[in-house]
Amino acid sequence: MTTSDPGTDQRVFRPTVLDLGDVLLRPWGRALDVPGGIAPALTAAAADPAVARWSPLSAAGPVVVDTYLGRCEEHWAAGTAASFAVIDAADGSLCGNAYLGWTNRDDGVAMIGYWLLAAARGRGLATRATTAVTRWAVDHADVRRIELYHAVANEDSCRVATRAGFPYEGTLRGSYTYGGGVYVDEHLHARLASDPFTD
Repeated sequence: MTTSDPGTDQRVFRPTVLDLGDVLLRPWGRALDVPGGIAPALTAAAADPAVARWSPLSAAGPVVVDTYLGRCEEHWAAGTAASFAVIDAADGSLCGNAYLGWTNRDDGVAMIGYWLLAAARGRGLATRATTAVTRWAVDHADVRRIELYHAVANEDSCRVATRAGFPYEGTLRGSYTYGGGVYVDEHLHARLASDPFTD
C-alpha cells in the first residue's frame, strides 16, 4: 500500500480568472470567446514566427484547435495543468498564453511557460502573467517549487524569468527540441513557494 503526500489533495488547479487590470488570464477552452473566433486566433498564434520557434504550441505540426482546446479542458477538469489565455481587457483580443503543469505533483513541483503575440510584446505582460500564475499556484494549489525552462538562445525568455523572480539554476545540455528535430541546451530557472514576491 502506498500513501500519498497529504498535500496532494490540495494540489489541484481549479479554473479561475486572474484579473491583472489591463489583461485577464482566462482558462483556455472551447467556450473562450475572442473577436473573430478562437480558432482563427489560435491558428494565427501558432503561425507567429517567435511562437512557432520557441513554443511547443506548433512543435508537432499545425495546431489542431479543437484538440488543443479539448486537451486544455481535460487538464483543467483533472486539476493537472492550468492553461490561461491572456486576453486584452479593453477589446477582448488574444494576447498570449500562460501555462502551468505538474511535473511531480506528489512533491509539489510544477513547470511554467508562456508565449505572447507580437502586438502584445514589450509591455511586460509575460513577466506579469508569469508572476500572477505563480502566486496563484502557490496560494491555491500548494505548489512548492516552480521551474521555468527556455532555450539558451531565447534571451527574451531569460529576461522574463529573471524579472518574474526565477533565478537561473543551470544549463541543461541537449534537453529539448523545439520542433526542428535538433535538441538544444536550455536554461533552468526556478523559484520556491518561500521565495518572496517583489511587487
